[in-house]
Amino acid sequence: MGVKTKKAALPKDYETYVFDLYGTLVDIRTDEGDMNVWEKLALFYGYYQAHYTAKEIKSCYEELVKGKETNLKSTLEQDPKYTHEASPEIEITEVFQELFLKKGVEADESLAIHAGQFFRILTTEYVRLYEGTVDMLEDLKTRGKKIYLLSNAQRIFTAYEMHVLDIAKYFDGILISSDFKTKKPDKRFFDILLEKYSMKPETTLFVGNDSRTDIGGAKTVDFATYYVKSNISPQGDMAENADYIVDDFEKWSI
Repeated sequence: MGVKTKKAALPKDYETYVFDLYGTLVDIRTDEGDMNVWEKLALFYGYYQAHYTAKEIKSCYEELVKGKETNLKSTLEQDPKYTHEASPEIEITEVFQELFLKKGVEADESLAIHAGQFFRILTTEYVRLYEGTVDMLEDLKTRGKKIYLLSNAQRIFTAYEMHVLDIAKYFDGILISSDFKTKKPDKRFFDILLEKYSMKPETTLFVGNDSRTDIGGAKTVDFATYYVKSNISPQGDMAENADYIVDDFEKWSI
């Protein structure tokens, strides 16, 4: 069992800090189940002669996502270097583009991205930093630490949200899973991070809010781990095997 702390203050004796994003640095609430979202997305597609009902576009979207994930997982699992279950991450832009094609509309990548971002805005109730996030990141930078992001996310959403929140500037490197077709806890994603930035696991602390994807994944490459149980951690989640544990996380301290 790791060291339990009441205060979310990171130990300062590591050279490198790798962060998860949502639920760790950024508090977000989205809802894809609201049919009003799909009504408005169908209206958007109708503007470009791709006519859907709300129920139809929702069904097509879900089928495309599931099919692409299944196909990608099959491809990843053929890699002889990895023997465990693959965690595929599709490029969501392709889904929004194919929704046009299903209705006979040739949409370029730019329009598909705009459709995806419109969908993200419709589904987002709020997106904001946890209190103390900026002060904590600035403190690490002042101490000369290297800071990286390893996020299970879609670039067309996350890169823009990070700029809205003005935190991209704090990172020495940002890896978003949709760029690499794989996501945490797959060891592939962690290996890409290690190799790209020549990291030393023994001097690296991984910080996240999910016991399986963050803590479990980080342990496959021997990172020290810092777990925060946040408001969007999986229900009933607790990473008892993390090196540091904050079980009532609300804000960062320095």
